[in-house]
Amino acid sequence: MTTESRFKPWMLVSAAWVLPAVFASVNRVAQTHLSGWDPATLRELIWQSGDWLLYAFLTPAVFAISSRWPLVRPFLTRRVILHLVFSLLFCVAWATFGKLFQGALYFLFEPTSAIELLRTEQFYREAFVGWLSWIFTTLPFGIAVYLCVVGVEHAIRYFVEAREREVEVSRLSEQLTTARLSALQAQVNPHFLFNTLNTIAVLIRDNERKPAVRIVEQLAEMLRTTLSSHTATEVTLSEELELVRRYVEIEEARFSDRLRPEFDIDESILRAALPAFALQHLAENAIRHGITKEPEAGELRIAARRDRDILEISVTDDGPGIDPKTDIPPGHGISNTQERLKALYGDNASLKLQGGKKGTIAILRVPYREL
Repeated sequence: MTTESRFKPWMLVSAAWVLPAVFASVNRVAQTHLSGWDPATLRELIWQSGDWLLYAFLTPAVFAISSRWPLVRPFLTRRVILHLVFSLLFCVAWATFGKLFQGALYFLFEPTSAIELLRTEQFYREAFVGWLSWIFTTLPFGIAVYLCVVGVEHAIRYFVEAREREVEVSRLSEQLTTARLSALQAQVNPHFLFNTLNTIAVLIRDNERKPAVRIVEQLAEMLRTTLSSHTATEVTLSEELELVRRYVEIEEARFSDRLRPEFDIDESILRAALPAFALQHLAENAIRHGITKEPEAGELRIAARRDRDILEISVTDDGPGIDPKTDIPPGHGISNTQERLKALYGDNASLKLQGGKKGTIAILRVPYREL
């Protein structure tokens, strides 16, 4: 059992009654000096403090009643009346326990006088009248005290429920984000698979068996990596580069005469986190929508560096170039990757294309964080 499960809010409120109990004794002593009253006896001081502490024992019951019948619609009027009745009952209980406590102190400090007093009929009449008088004396203040405790219970409960709702909303939001990322990721992976299978089919048709076997081996390694990290939304730059290098090696079989990959990576940032398959998807786009569109093209440059708190990755090709505002092909998948960045990092990440008549640069920027 944890400390949180053992602790109950009413315990704190019950403990808080120590403060008015102490102040009651301090007030009695102060009035002795200020008003010239007779010096307070120990019995009087215990009574002054103990009467307040009695409500510490009544507080759990008030919390239980308030929790059982909270002031909520559509039962608000009925519940208000009910709590007014309970406040009267608690006033009677407070006054009764107070008088019993006062009598117990009298027996404790003056046992002989108390026993003699019990033998007289006058004692019982005065005790009954004193009890009724004390009930009416404590009635206005007792009702206010009861309603204040009810208010404290409601405030604590609403705060706890608000925190629980916040945690639940956060949990549901995380589940939604994970579901969205999984759906988006599922849209990305088929592009690579279809292109690779097409490459293998071409090589087999041309009787290039050794390159085909090599590509199948690379594909098997890539599928192993892909499937093992399927549930991960982020991977290290090192893991993503390993995936990209395998992908590029496969594509080199298609463009062995002109594909010229170049990696410019700062080794100190290899543990940096980035969205899974983001870099591989950009490399695929550079080849599919850049290099394959231009017979003379073949340069693929992948660079990564740290810019203060930002990880910046660029993928450059020397294809025909595009206008990022108007000429992005429908299958380019940039909006897909941008959605993933938005889900993971909000406005703290970006993916932009810079292109012209010659070549395109895709620049990915995410918050720098090491896994």
